[in-house]
Parts: sequence; structure tokens; C-alpha cells
Amino acid sequence: MTTRLETPPTIAAAPEVTRPALEAVQKQLGSVPNLHRVLASSPATLDAYLALGAALNKGALDPKTRDRLAITVAEVNGCDYCLSAHTFLGKNLRKLDDAELNANRDASSSDPKAQAALRFAAQVVKARGHVTDADVVAVKAAGFTQAQVLEIVAHTALNTLTNYVNTVAQTEIDFPVVTHHAR
Repeated sequence: MTTRLETPPTIAAAPEVTRPALEAVQKQLGSVPNLHRVLASSPATLDAYLALGAALNKGALDPKTRDRLAITVAEVNGCDYCLSAHTFLGKNLRKLDDAELNANRDASSSDPKAQAALRFAAQVVKARGHVTDADVVAVKAAGFTQAQVLEIVAHTALNTLTNYVNTVAQTEIDFPVVTHHAR
């Protein structure tokens, strides 16, 4: 597949103003994923993505839940780039097993509390935010506070942003490829 938007091949090829952010990503991750390079074409978009991600990483949701949410949202939105990236991260950094990762794609989990978050996030995407009272009651009944419900919505929005960027750009997948289920 040919990408629609330019992916600078190196940090040096990215706009100068974005290079420090890309260098920080490289230091943190050991590489600069193609998503970050695509976003580097717009300093404002790269900064917004990194700032929201950093803020949410300080929130109450644990890293496993955050990656599970990313997998669910990517599956619902049909974004193979994000599905591939977060399946890789979920397996290698979060130590989630294949059965759990596959379940997460369908907004399911072996952890009942995580499953409630995933189902809520999937509904937020499918309903474009127009969830029902029952949806909110269910996620809160699973033990999520109001602040955590808001974080689930924010993670859903952040992941939807990257899903849309990668789908529009047709970003080349630089992780082991995972393809969304045809719907």
C-alpha cells in the first residue's frame, strides 16, 4: 500500500521544530514509529497528540487497560496500524496473552472490570458519544469513578484521532501486522 501523506524517513528529514519531540520519542521507545513521523508534518498536531497522551498516562487507568482500550477502539474503527501497534505493545510491554489480546478486539476481557471499560469505549465509538444512561451506569457499576469514565472517553478520543490519522494517511505499518475483522 502506498501512503497518502508523507512519512519523513528520519528525524533529520522532519520539520526542524518537531525534531526535539521525535528525539524524545526515540529515547523513550527506542525508535520513532511511523505514526509520529506522519504527525511531525504538523507541529501542532504532534504536540497535541503527545501532550494529551502524556497527560492521560498520568491518569488513573493502568497501562494494560489503556492498551486494551486502544485495541478495542482500533478494531471498531478498522485501523490496522493502531491495532498492530497496540497488539505489539500489549503483548511485549504489558504481557497480555494472545487470548486476551484477541478478546480485547471484541471489547471483551478475562478481567470483568476491564471488559466494562472496553464495552463502554466501543459504545462511545459506535454511538459517536451518544451513549445511553444504561451504558454509563454499567461502566460505573463495574467500579469506575466519574474521573475514570472521563479518562476512558479521553483515551477513546485520543485513539480515534490516531486511527483517523493512520487511515487517512495510509501509514505504513511498522509493527507485526494485525488486520481488523471485516464487518
